[in-house]
Amino acid sequence: MRLGIISALHEEQVGLVEAMRGPSRLIHGMRDYVAGQLWEIDAVCVLSRIGKVAAAMTATTLVEKFGVTHILFTGVAGAGDKTVQVGDIVVAESLVQHDMDASPLFPRFEVPLTGQTHFQPDQQLSMRLVGAAQDFLELDFLDAVSEGERREFRLQRPRVHRGLVASGDQFVNEKSRIEAMNGALPGLVAVEMEGAAVAQVCHELGVPCAVIRAISDNANENAAPDFMRFVKSVAAQYAFHITRRLCRDLAEAPLQARSDSAGT
Repeated sequence: MRLGIISALHEEQVGLVEAMRGPSRLIHGMRDYVAGQLWEIDAVCVLSRIGKVAAAMTATTLVEKFGVTHILFTGVAGAGDKTVQVGDIVVAESLVQHDMDASPLFPRFEVPLTGQTHFQPDQQLSMRLVGAAQDFLELDFLDAVSEGERREFRLQRPRVHRGLVASGDQFVNEKSRIEAMNGALPGLVAVEMEGAAVAQVCHELGVPCAVIRAISDNANENAAPDFMRFVKSVAAQYAFHITRRLCRDLAEAPLQARSDSAGT
């Protein structure tokens, strides 16, 4: 197994490269790829930058040039439903590009010439990720996130959600936009800017993937002001500790033969 770990922002991977044993760096396509051992798992860490094209290029390069066998995307997202709160964790059950609309040539949200609107991550890897996230909240959260930051962002009892994640090349910060998405995409739990592109690449290349997001905002008019503070002081801790737990779990009990991914 060789795990490719992608994040859009530097702050979302703080500590991971430093934790690597025997790291080696290669700059390719204006990106810095770092390969090494992460808690007994062969891994490659890279920052994709923001947006679907950037994420798709990075995922493709990880597979074609670095030979990764699995991909994990970790980062932040806006809440896609009122039941999802800041500080909660979302593990994608399926992903869709909310800004894909080639109608009337193709149905809304369908990726042209694929016949698919939704792309599913790998079930086994996603369930391992859910377990790592739940263990983090139960065992690591209070030590990992300072009391001051928990108070600032009102992080009382964060939960883990599974459901639909919508990606698009837009930072969603309008309540009306989220309400419209909820009407068009039942089961929506989070909105972000990369995951569905990575899921499509992995589907087409036959590589298992999983997407996890810390909820940084409510995707409304108040989304932007504290965004970077949350990423640095909260989401970075989530990503480090959950990835550590996932790697240790995978090292102890490797995944079985790849489970099929499918689209709808």
